[in-house]
Amino acid sequence: MATPDFVLALREAIGHAPIWLIGTTAVLTRETESGPELLLVKRSDTGAWTPVTGIIDPREEPADAAAREMLEEAGIVAVAERLAWVHTIPRVTYANGDQADYLDFTFRMRYVSGEPHPADGENTDARWFRLDALPSIAPNIRERIEHALADQIATEFVVSAAASGV
Repeated sequence: MATPDFVLALREAIGHAPIWLIGTTAVLTRETESGPELLLVKRSDTGAWTPVTGIIDPREEPADAAAREMLEEAGIVAVAERLAWVHTIPRVTYANGDQADYLDFTFRMRYVSGEPHPADGENTDARWFRLDALPSIAPNIRERIEHALADQIATEFVVSAAASGV
């Protein structure tokens, strides 16, 4: 996956040590005659099917980042409709040894236009799937999709046991 320049600059200074990054997951559906469809991309690094994801640039609004990533990665114009979930992702250790902790903003997106395709090389495929015919999806990714598709207005967030006094 393409690494933003600001992350590369940080890595020059701190090496492989854990860094805190903010990411976005853009969950996009559209209505069709046969029912709702979900846009998924097939990641070139792992081969996994996921919604469009990405790192938020410094000073970028999270909803803008979700829309930007959707256009850059899948060639689709979409707008953030609702912030569905805010949560942390367990530490990621990349093949080169870099470590990152992510705060993820999961958005439910509204389709505007475009036909999906792997637009920037970060994915090998991009396509619509009927909700009842999704490919194999990792549990943590499925959870993001479920939060985004829930019929709920309020944003969900995780409260740790320590913070809740339990």
